[in-house]
Amino acid sequence: MKSLLQFLSEASAASTQAKKLNLKSDGHGGWLDSRGKFVATTEDGKLKFVDKKKPKGREEPTGKPRAAAQPEPKAEPKAAPPEATGKKAEKSSEGEDDSEESADTLTMAFGRFNPPTVGHGKLLSAAKKAAAGGDLQIYPSRTQDPKKNPLDPDMKISYMKKMFPDYSENIINDDEMKSIFNVLTTAGDKGYKNVNIVVGSDRQAEFENLATKYNGELYDFENIRVISAGVRDADAEGVEGMSASKMRKAVVDGDFDAFRRGTPKELDDGDTQALFDAVRGGMKIKKKKEVKEMWEIAPKCDPKGLRDNYISGNIFNLGDIVESLHTGLIGEIVRRGTNHLICVTKENYMFKSWIKDVMEAVVNYPGPSGVPAKQREVGTDSNRDYAMRMTGTTSIKNFINKYKAKK
Repeated sequence: MKSLLQFLSEASAASTQAKKLNLKSDGHGGWLDSRGKFVATTEDGKLKFVDKKKPKGREEPTGKPRAAAQPEPKAEPKAAPPEATGKKAEKSSEGEDDSEESADTLTMAFGRFNPPTVGHGKLLSAAKKAAAGGDLQIYPSRTQDPKKNPLDPDMKISYMKKMFPDYSENIINDDEMKSIFNVLTTAGDKGYKNVNIVVGSDRQAEFENLATKYNGELYDFENIRVISAGVRDADAEGVEGMSASKMRKAVVDGDFDAFRRGTPKELDDGDTQALFDAVRGGMKIKKKKEVKEMWEIAPKCDPKGLRDNYISGNIFNLGDIVESLHTGLIGEIVRRGTNHLICVTKENYMFKSWIKDVMEAVVNYPGPSGVPAKQREVGTDSNRDYAMRMTGTTSIKNFINKYKAKK
């Protein structure tokens, strides 16, 4: 029989591990994920996860049914996937039916799409090709702020479905899918054995390193493949060079024609004008001359401005909380490189990003401040300005008159 001290020690070790994975206790030795699903038990002082590799439709040992993947596999011919990196799946033997493997594989894309552009159509097309008739899911990020993410998630996804109607059912609107880790963990909970992650070529290495690093800890897949959607050239014309940064710059410049060239033909002129106005409103630009620094809105369009502010220590200092624009991960800066940052999430997971690929983390969603903590210190002028902006107060006089007692 275990001693009380041994029992408490084992319970503490399991609790520490569960806390690191953001799991909650059910009060009976079991552990639930963020969606309330039973995912693990406590055995010998450690977490033992339920078997995620059983075929879909079978029951877990607890008697709870396993959730099936929502999109049904489409009856399309199996196409050769694009070039990929990461752990490769073994080829099926000659004559073997690979339909089961396809059913156990999820192809996904995770991105900001803020605003969505004609260039994103290339990403979705590559994802569809990689899925080869299997399950395909597109996850737009959830962050909203006036600088780099002017559209709120619901509006963004609504426009995406108009712009890319062929993928309407594949675009997922789920407010819990805030980072690539949330997406991968959920895929594992649904019983997928393999995942394909489709990204732009400039993000391939980042996603591959991050996704495979925590395989077996946060999730457990047999194969993780990170697939390039193709090379992106910011200086190219047309689809190849189109980006959300250029679209936001067009809004700042008041250049509707340039903005229109960044939208697909599926979006008519009326809807394009509405999208233009929505981005303008989200960026809080009322007049053409009332613009922010370009490096804040579209850092890829002003790399020198971004670099100068970083070197001067105006942004991204040790201890600041930032969000990766690619993966949605939020963490504290623990190291500043020449042009990159090393960050750690509150769950103690580490990630690395170039300075052009991060932003100050948005707090209290959906009311982003975009203001560093040092500029919100009580008693300072910057704190007063911050409070006024968050409450819609244009001036102290305006605030006093608004609440002045009427005689």
